[in-house]
Amino acid sequence: MSAHGHVDLGHTVAGWTGTALALLGTAGAGLSVCTAWMPGIWLGLGLVVVAGIVTWLLHLAGWGKPSGPRPESEWDWRVRDARAHAGHADCLGCRVSGPRRALASAPRPRSAASLPAADSSA
Repeated sequence: MSAHGHVDLGHTVAGWTGTALALLGTAGAGLSVCTAWMPGIWLGLGLVVVAGIVTWLLHLAGWGKPSGPRPESEWDWRVRDARAHAGHADCLGCRVSGPRRALASAPRPRSAASLPAADSSA
């Protein structure tokens, strides 16, 4: 049992890769600030941008995770998300990636029965 209890912490290949690249970029930019090397600052900040893009692409390839908790069988960080090819509902990254994923991941309209009742006391 971990220190966090029995929960899905969302460890994924996309998350670890993006975090490692962003950490290297910020460390490089910070070191460049200390040494007053302007190209290093821009290279470090560029690596942070690349980290975001790589994380997004890995998420689209199925190495990320959908929003919310996953089944316990998918908690290992090496498990690929089989539903990623169609896009995840309520996922901005999936909607931005193109029209096919945007249609597949579009939130389903709610029926009137599932909407909360309006408060008529106003």
